Amino acid sequence: MDASLPAAGRPRPSLVKRVQTSWNRGLLHEYRLVGALALVTALLPGAVAISPGDVPMNLFMVPMLIGSLVLGPRQLHWFVIWVLVMLLFALTMEPSITGRTAASVGVLFLMALIVLLSSFRRSRLGVAGAMGESMLVDLRDRIINQGGVPTLPRGWRVESALRSAGGTPFAGDFMVATMPEAHRIEMVVVDVSGKGEQAGTRALMLSGAFGGLLGALPPEQFLPCANDYLLRQGWGEGFATAIHLSVDLRSGDFAVRSAGHPPALHRAAGSGRWSILESSGPVLGLIADAEFVGVHGVLDHGDAVLLYTDGMVEEPRRDIELGIDRLLGQAEGLLRGDFAGAADLLVDALGSRADDRAVLVLNRL
Repeated sequence: MDASLPAAGRPRPSLVKRVQTSWNRGLLHEYRLVGALALVTALLPGAVAISPGDVPMNLFMVPMLIGSLVLGPRQLHWFVIWVLVMLLFALTMEPSITGRTAASVGVLFLMALIVLLSSFRRSRLGVAGAMGESMLVDLRDRIINQGGVPTLPRGWRVESALRSAGGTPFAGDFMVATMPEAHRIEMVVVDVSGKGEQAGTRALMLSGAFGGLLGALPPEQFLPCANDYLLRQGWGEGFATAIHLSVDLRSGDFAVRSAGHPPALHRAAGSGRWSILESSGPVLGLIADAEFVGVHGVLDHGDAVLLYTDGMVEEPRRDIELGIDRLLGQAEGLLRGDFAGAADLLVDALGSRADDRAVLVLNRL
């Protein structure tokens, strides 16, 4: 064996070098930031000494605020201490300490305490405030992009819409779609327990896991495997409902399987009427070895299948069957052969604004 080749399981030298270079660049960037802020802070006592009447003590709040936004937990608490030291040093430059000056210093110490407490909490995440926010934005965009439907062949169209409780970008409802084969599309609509931001983290985790399962498993195995995955998590309240649609884009054959989810709706172009597709199965994450009974059918030209979450049909003091009947009536009234913008129309017309809402409509042209 050539001794120059890396041992099995050992990272290649080029990879190790790239990782080290990236790490060093990150550290260098952090130290440059803290060095620049420390230098600016060190200049403030000199400004107070030159013009004590014109330079307010509140000016020290500016570098402290900037540091709380851009510095990581490792540097932030030391920087706050540095700001307080410079503040006390500047205080000695004052010719006389008035009540207003003492009040400003007290406010600065209070702000420093708040920044330090937030820094200790942030150390659990290990990133700075602005970086942590950008990470959350990126994760939010990824969960939304998971619901993006691949480009369908000619003769098919899909519409989707998602609204979260309170209008925030994070929701407990999500959609995942994939085409494991050129002629077959798999779509699932999921409702995670909770609402809005409370369910956003669980929805994010499940969207990635379900996206991997959806494209790797036969349609009949998806919900059982998703149920096993949730059971392994051991979440106290981490259950979810889901409805899975598998469609052969050549023949129009489809299968719908539900896990404690409101039933799918089917529109027959011949009659122009919507009907309920009654599939059955327990909620995901509660029962081991659960069975999910599907319903099969064929989508002819002009037909459509509608998937939705319970936020579309549930409202306080109203039975869910009445909500489904209302959804059927709205679908017949709003979607008369033209499904352009169908999902947005239904979401805006129905559902509880206090609950997450999701709609997906697949139409064969």
